[in-house]
Amino acid sequence: MFGSLSGWFESKPVQQQILVLAAVFDPFGFGAGYLLAPSLGVDPLMGGAYGLVAASLPMSLLVARQGSQPRV
Repeated sequence: MFGSLSGWFESKPVQQQILVLAAVFDPFGFGAGYLLAPSLGVDPLMGGAYGLVAASLPMSLLVARQGSQPRV
């Protein structure tokens, strides 16, 4: 299952990979930050913003990986 999903993801151009990562991780990051923030003593909207920042990590890693590959 994960192998076929990984293969599908890797077959897409970088622009589409970035859009897929944003569509998957941004809502999840915001929701998790919004729900966890009150238990950490932070305003829920600030928690959502922190969650968005944390959710951008996979996208940053993808861009860094693509940037380190030699161009053909």
